[in-house]
Amino acid sequence: MSDDQNSTPEAIRERRNAYLLLAIMPLFFSSNIIFGRAAVDDVEPFTLAFIRWTSSALILLLITAGAVRAAWPAIRSAGSLLFINAFLGMWICGALVYLALKYTSATNGTLIYTSSPVLIILTEWLFRGRAVGWREIVGITAALIGVVVIVAKGSFAVLAALKFNAGDLIFVLAAISWAIYSVVLKSKAFDGIPTLPLFTVTAACGGVLLAPFAVAETVWLSTFPNTWSSWGNIAGIVFISSLLAFSAFQYGVKVLGPSVAGISLYLLPVYGVTLAVIWLGEELATYHGWGIALVLSGVIFATLPKRLAKA
Repeated sequence: MSDDQNSTPEAIRERRNAYLLLAIMPLFFSSNIIFGRAAVDDVEPFTLAFIRWTSSALILLLITAGAVRAAWPAIRSAGSLLFINAFLGMWICGALVYLALKYTSATNGTLIYTSSPVLIILTEWLFRGRAVGWREIVGITAALIGVVVIVAKGSFAVLAALKFNAGDLIFVLAAISWAIYSVVLKSKAFDGIPTLPLFTVTAACGGVLLAPFAVAETVWLSTFPNTWSSWGNIAGIVFISSLLAFSAFQYGVKVLGPSVAGISLYLLPVYGVTLAVIWLGEELATYHGWGIALVLSGVIFATLPKRLAKA
């Protein structure tokens, strides 16, 4: 987009709306870990993720059916990428995150996820040839050390023995997956697909990928959500953590780009840890403080706009 196009009233309004949405988007995303942590004691992870994304797709389809039909040629041509992103964003960052929450705390998950912006930079460097300067290298290093501190629970003995919590390691995988999802989302193959139709079809692809695993859980484990509490948590995940969160993020990526949209994840620990303490009664340990300091300072240092860094 040219500078003239960027300065039109419509473009200015679009960017302003994108920034406003990205400011509250981390609250929506944080709620997924909170609702998920409350739900995983009663609902199996793939079943939970399947209900989440199938319900989201059906609700979105009621709103976007016409737009999906209009964009169908572009959607069909981007079919393989849609399933790749569904696997990254709905299978790994959906079902595996819920599996991880059986073994670790919402606080740990939130803090590890906060490293996503620096992982987005690394992903763009690896796959798109993005230039990475010394400031970004320092910030990336600090953020990744912070993740190690959280995963190792601040213990050199745990680090030396390589005895890590399985849930924390799955969250590391999910953070990497989210970074790749964010970069793929900016692919030119999606340029002809508006935000909501793109999200609708991606959610539907996620439901398709999750379906056989959800059926296997239901058949083999004879489990299915059957309490008002479970369905209340599922409703929160569908409407707040999915429909609101992903729509806001995808809009931010399309308007401002993945690196800028990723900056909004600075707020994940603020929203997520606060919710975990208040809603779930989790306690903060000393290593959480060190992890927050390293991850957040590293992310800010790595992604701070150059004009501000030189000020």
